[in-house]
Amino acid sequence: MTSYRQPGVVLTDRRFTVPLDHSDPGGEQIEVYGREAVAASRADEELPWLVYLEGGPGFGARRFVGTEAWLGRALREFRVLLLDQRGTGLSTPANRQTLPLRGGPREQADYLAHFRSDSIVRDCELIRPRLTGGAPWTVLGQSFGGFCAVRYLSAAPEGLKEVLITGGLPSLDAHADDVYRAAYPRIERKVAAHYARYPQDVERARAIAAHLAEHRPESAGHRLTPEGFQSLGILLGTGSGSHQLHYLLENAFVRTPGATELSDTFQEAMRTAASFAGHPLYALLHEAIYGQGERATNWAAERVRGEFPQFDAATALKGDGPVLFTGETIHPWHFDVDPALRPLRETAELLARRTDWPVLYDAERLAANEVPVAAAVYHDDMYVDTADSLRTAAAIRGLRTWVTNEYEHDGVRAGGPRVLDRLLSLVRDEA
Repeated sequence: MTSYRQPGVVLTDRRFTVPLDHSDPGGEQIEVYGREAVAASRADEELPWLVYLEGGPGFGARRFVGTEAWLGRALREFRVLLLDQRGTGLSTPANRQTLPLRGGPREQADYLAHFRSDSIVRDCELIRPRLTGGAPWTVLGQSFGGFCAVRYLSAAPEGLKEVLITGGLPSLDAHADDVYRAAYPRIERKVAAHYARYPQDVERARAIAAHLAEHRPESAGHRLTPEGFQSLGILLGTGSGSHQLHYLLENAFVRTPGATELSDTFQEAMRTAASFAGHPLYALLHEAIYGQGERATNWAAERVRGEFPQFDAATALKGDGPVLFTGETIHPWHFDVDPALRPLRETAELLARRTDWPVLYDAERLAANEVPVAAAVYHDDMYVDTADSLRTAAAIRGLRTWVTNEYEHDGVRAGGPRVLDRLLSLVRDEA
């Protein structure tokens, strides 16, 4: 272990060895990393543990500086483990560079089938006694981290003292088709709200999409397409995302000696925002996190989009309607345009066709739950359907909700200490 300091906090790098396949504990092992954080003034005290599960899938735990955001509130009473879920961050990262070590696409897909919430929870249950001496701990799950927390309640509630969920109550039984059929209308509402706020962006977006359709430029090997441009709508699910999108669009074009062109600034910003180089598992496993049973996900977002023709950029450009942005959807073309994903196209196809996903949630066990649970549910959350979240909240015995339109999906980041305070008061019945 290596310990070091930032302002107000002592950090310790912790590494754990866990089975790749928990049904074969004596088989291949992988390394999982977590960063312990404790307030500098309490570093020598025995404190209860809180494990943070990041959203995604595919993102390592946030790299805080000092006691910023919600971490400062948590450090008043906890030691915090900022866990890089398997395959992310420093936890045996899975990407175009490392996955060929597994073999070909079939071997890669079989390997990645062990990187969903069921395996993440079993990792936590191996790590927990090594840190707590066997005592249960508190879980804070953001977005996909909340999906993991609900799996935790289904599979190993004995390891939990209390559970805090922010924007991450999944449907217990929806197929990926159902998820995206509910998502596209939410995305359309967010786009309409953006254009109402920034009406000048309607023509800007049309001009950009038309230019991309005609010229198909590349930036650092990333093919910039109208569909890729539309995917920037993922920003609209965050508190400041509409403003970020507006600022990105406003300097899209520059005059050159030959013609008006897309600026280097815009092309680089679009490439950076659209690239999965830092989180390829998000693209590879995003639909797989909904897989349960024998029904394949089979590129659900792409198929369901056909039911919403207003999202087709070519159709919009032929008429005079707005180009609609998309949101948290993954499509086959992502694996054609992004150099970080291109070598993994066949692997993604095999995952999309997979028909042997284990069931993730135990409805009977959740109905009998005895672990205190509190969840922030964001009104009209673009990423996680509010109606699904409330149905799941009602299905988990004793779960208390805070339904709010004060924050978007990233409320635990934007609201920081206040959000965590509210959930802790709810879970402890102090509200």
